[in-house]
Amino acid sequence: MKTRAPLLAASLLGGGLAIAFTTPLLANQPTDAGAPAAALPALGAARDNASVIGVSSGGYMASQLAVAWPERFTGLGIISAGPWGCAQGSLSLALTQCMLTTKGPIDLGTLDERYQSYLKRELVGTPQQLSTLRAYSWHGGADSVVAPSIGQSLTQQLSSWLADPEQQLQAVVDEGAAHGWPVGSSQAEPDIPERADCAEGGGNHLLDCERKVGEEALDWIHGPAPEKDVESISERGRLVRFDQSDFDARGLADEGYLFLPESCESGGCPVSVALHGCGMSASEGDESFVRHNGLNERADREGRLVLYPQAKASMANPQGCWDWWGFTESSWQLDPLHDSREGRQIGSLMQMLDKLQSSPGS
Repeated sequence: MKTRAPLLAASLLGGGLAIAFTTPLLANQPTDAGAPAAALPALGAARDNASVIGVSSGGYMASQLAVAWPERFTGLGIISAGPWGCAQGSLSLALTQCMLTTKGPIDLGTLDERYQSYLKRELVGTPQQLSTLRAYSWHGGADSVVAPSIGQSLTQQLSSWLADPEQQLQAVVDEGAAHGWPVGSSQAEPDIPERADCAEGGGNHLLDCERKVGEEALDWIHGPAPEKDVESISERGRLVRFDQSDFDARGLADEGYLFLPESCESGGCPVSVALHGCGMSASEGDESFVRHNGLNERADREGRLVLYPQAKASMANPQGCWDWWGFTESSWQLDPLHDSREGRQIGSLMQMLDKLQSSPGS
């Protein structure tokens, strides 16, 4: 999402592995655009210990995915976003209650009624399944796109779902930080390019803050990964472009990305799904998020796949946001099911996860 509400408002209103590998992860070089993207491989990935994490519109989508299919995930990470179901299929609410609060505070009771309605129709997972998740949230105290109070509503919602919030939830607010995804200080890590000012945001939305939110989130959800030297990581971790046409849904880009550690090429690794925010899709030519968000280095140390599905810009969605207000569903629906098991983008994302977790040759 953009760092200024009018810009985001405009984006919403515009409502065996035969794979082509990229250059080494930490090299600041573009992906090989000349070779065609291969199919997403069946890697026999572990069916347990999966997680989903997203930023901004991707944070809203991450919660939609986890609530729809909590039995498929161990943990959930939400960065710079608000509670599940917030927009309720309404663009007006998305703009005025889920980003800013011009319509007043979010009514979590109304969102719970939405969840209960879905539950009766078997459109989401059960409360028992949801209660076992480990959850991480981060919000900037100076966020001018998604108001910090909306992040507080998310924390309240997560606390009401989890069996033991004190043990399962880590909710972080960094006062003075803007809207985006913190990736660490440029003074400590100058090899990560093009970071936005922590207090101002903008640009590629990777914030030059002290905190490494990607690593911190995965550590909280899955436990700390072993330490390895950076040079060996840069030699081994690879980004793979894959063809997303097999998972066709409105709003998806032609290609997605998969981070594949050398240790995972033989299968058996767990998966984390990482969802970009508005204006962060690599389909627009900027690979900053898929390369430099900190998840890949952490995943390489553990032996974890990172799946980077990609949304695309369109007239209905100029900033390439994930669908958290219902624009991908049928235009005649008064109450679109974008945030349920029937959601079109949710279905495509789960198909990608299924493919990675299926046996090679299937």
